[in-house]
Amino acid sequence: MSAPILAFQDLGLNQGSGWLFRHLDMGITPRDRLALIGRNGAGKTTLLKLLAGTIDPDEGRRVIVPGTRVVLLEQEPSMAGHATLRDFALAGEDAPAVHEVEAIADQIGLDLGRDAATASGGERRRAAICRALAMEPDVLLLDEPTNHLDLAAIEWLESWLGRFGGAFIVISHDRTFLTRLTKNTLWLDRGSIRRAEVGFGGFEAWMDKIHEEEARNAERLDAKLKIEEHWKLRGVTARRKRNQGRLTKLYEMRAERKAMTGPPGTAKIAIAADDSKTKVVIDAEHVTKAFGAGDSQRTIIRDFSLKVTRKDRIGVVGANGAGKSTLLKLMTGELAPDSGKVKLSNTLNGIVIDQQRKLMAPEKTVRDILADGGDWIDVQGARKHVHGYLKEFLFEPSIAEAKVGTLSGGERSRILLAREFARPSNLLVLDEPTNDLDLETLDLLQEVIADYEGTVLIVSHDRDFLDRTVTVTLGLDGSGKVDVVIGGYEDWERQRGGKVDTKPKAAAPKAEAVAPKSRTKLSYKDQRDLDLLPKEIETLEAAILRDEAALADPDLYAKNPQKFDTLMKAIETARTKKEEAELRWLELAEMAEGLA
Repeated sequence: MSAPILAFQDLGLNQGSGWLFRHLDMGITPRDRLALIGRNGAGKTTLLKLLAGTIDPDEGRRVIVPGTRVVLLEQEPSMAGHATLRDFALAGEDAPAVHEVEAIADQIGLDLGRDAATASGGERRRAAICRALAMEPDVLLLDEPTNHLDLAAIEWLESWLGRFGGAFIVISHDRTFLTRLTKNTLWLDRGSIRRAEVGFGGFEAWMDKIHEEEARNAERLDAKLKIEEHWKLRGVTARRKRNQGRLTKLYEMRAERKAMTGPPGTAKIAIAADDSKTKVVIDAEHVTKAFGAGDSQRTIIRDFSLKVTRKDRIGVVGANGAGKSTLLKLMTGELAPDSGKVKLSNTLNGIVIDQQRKLMAPEKTVRDILADGGDWIDVQGARKHVHGYLKEFLFEPSIAEAKVGTLSGGERSRILLAREFARPSNLLVLDEPTNDLDLETLDLLQEVIADYEGTVLIVSHDRDFLDRTVTVTLGLDGSGKVDVVIGGYEDWERQRGGKVDTKPKAAAPKAEAVAPKSRTKLSYKDQRDLDLLPKEIETLEAAILRDEAALADPDLYAKNPQKFDTLMKAIETARTKKEEAELRWLELAEMAEGLA
């Protein structure tokens, strides 16, 4: 391995409430292609700022080879004081060459003359990319570079980084982006950092191995510690195993949807409107919408037809300005078509989670956002204690009193998702829901969408996320045409390239089989456990929440120490039983998946 050109020795950073990092050592070599992985709040953005030298550590030192240029692409670059995007891109003593900035702007379709104050998130991100890449860095630090970018810009950036001669570290929720580009991985976890000489594609296997080693070590500790730490160490792996089962169900849903459609490329989906299992909730017929008049008129949506049924997961993709927002507004009745018609079910009750995060006032507490300042929240008709509900979204209960303004962008997004998913609805409209989320939260979001009983409309540029969640993809190319493709982004991309795969993934093995294979069944006991364990887990969860709510009384110990003791033991026992039940269910679910 080459000698590092940028390194930390014995790094420590204290945030006042405690050490974020301590005794951390790391080095960057000239051709490193590093994915920086870690939970929201683990300190990934802070670590990039330390590497860039924009903040100083409390302990240790930063070592850099003289002449090495380190450039940081921030997640939310400040445009304050700049009249235009050009002014921002060319500001400062270390400003890049004008011709370099203009060349990159031309390639990614950015108007540098745009007013910086009114520029969209995507335009601001493009301007920041123009500045960073034109500075000819030796080490490029990228904090969520694909946020607010459309697919064309993401693919352009992938191509540029593939040719880049220096080193880069990238924080991203975009699995496809990370898998295609990275060759090394830094994992920031609980204040320490590990490095593996594998790209993101090998990260999960490496992480599982680390978790298994830690679980073995935990077994040597006392039982209470093992209970408290088990799901912290194994939660990601367990969630991913559950999601593998959900992916199998997603492929089955795509196969069913495929059977309902006509020839490839046709938008008409023949579904009986009176069938309760496939009830049509949105019926669009020959919808056309244009803006402007005369020679300047532009048709955004042309002759679009689609029947959306209950439990459909519809992904909308396309370049910025292609008409994704217009299509969503037409489908939800917010905008009337120029011709054609859109019929909405009378029972449709939708909520919109938009990328502006308008509800997240910085002065409010998390408790205010979730429960209007109270202790309880109604979640899809079920009453839950706010502390227990926070755990479901990967938060410690103590965060309930935190101000929204003190949370990271990813944590704010997670709180918003927790709030909106609690509200009763049968239609979710998600506008760029993956922005600012870490990979673990993306797994959680995938899980919540899969279990949602209503219909979901998703606008996203996250290719892997779409492949894992949607049954139908609507692809816009800017001409007004809307491609209706059964499957995810990969299926749409294949059709765009002229290679239409008419066979859904889940159906392929059945189509190739000459005769049905002999199947083995779970034993009666195993099948019974598989069926009954989810209810048992729910009952245990309810008991834990009930007892935790009772313990929340600050005067309980003084008034009744015996009851306090009894509640503590009951919670510990219930947690142990819940852990055992969850592990047993996971084993049985894997067995059942392997029997097909």
